Amino acid sequence: MNMGFFDYFRSSRHKDNTAAVAKERLQIIVAHERGANRRHSPDYLPALKRELLEVVRRYVQVEQDQIKVHLDRDGDFEVLELNILLPDDESARVTVTTPSAPKPAR
Repeated sequence: MNMGFFDYFRSSRHKDNTAAVAKERLQIIVAHERGANRRHSPDYLPALKRELLEVVRRYVQVEQDQIKVHLDRDGDFEVLELNILLPDDESARVTVTTPSAPKPAR
């Protein structure tokens, strides 16, 4: 491939334009996929509920049925609603300990 000095610099602008076009196409695909997913409930909600419960259990003792996750659609917006029934008493709190940093080797 024989490329002139100025052609080298012109090709970098072309790469920037190509990247911008690729980015725009990806944004269109993502927007299209989001629109297609709005027709039914997302598959990730059960996994999200499990993970949220794990995080909350690090600090407070709660049961599986005490956490409710609901996704609601309002026009173009999606609202994730999270309700957790927290216990009133102090005994339900979990003691949180942070691990000490490892000592550097000498």
